[in-house]
Amino acid sequence: MRSPHSRYPRKTLHALGIVLVLVVSFLIVPSPQQVASAARGTYDSLEKFANILSIVQKNYVDDVSMDQLVQGAIEGMVSSLDPHSAYMPPEAYRELKVDTRGTFGGLGIEITVKDGVLTIITPLDGTPAFRAGVKPGDKIIQIDGQLTKGMDLMKAVSLMRGPKGTTVTLSLAR
Repeated sequence: MRSPHSRYPRKTLHALGIVLVLVVSFLIVPSPQQVASAARGTYDSLEKFANILSIVQKNYVDDVSMDQLVQGAIEGMVSSLDPHSAYMPPEAYRELKVDTRGTFGGLGIEITVKDGVLTIITPLDGTPAFRAGVKPGDKIIQIDGQLTKGMDLMKAVSLMRGPKGTTVTLSLAR
């Protein structure tokens, strides 16, 4: 039965709807060849990774565990995405959760690792770093006398963190 407002019978509209769904599905759903090609690329990359992992473990000058190599690969993969990405192992994540739940003071800086050097992104207005004259682009060379060359972001943050009133000394290069 036709609706008084429709120019086409209900069966025709239903058939057109099915054809439209099939056409859209054909355009959106990858073909089996595309799926196989993507899977093949993934397996090829994983095979290359596994081969290199094995070579490094067997031939590196010092003994190195598989866990250590995989951990390093994960950290490198995530940090290569952009300057603000870093992998947090479970223990670091637990520490972060504890620290963000409680109250703690801070220097009032945003930092990143830029070209392998801890670098100030910006001091936050009204904070100790701002009052001390810290500027965007300043390089953190030492934290409480400890050199920061090669230090990862999480380690640096943990060295600068403490209860409100804790003193920390940064050596900066401008």
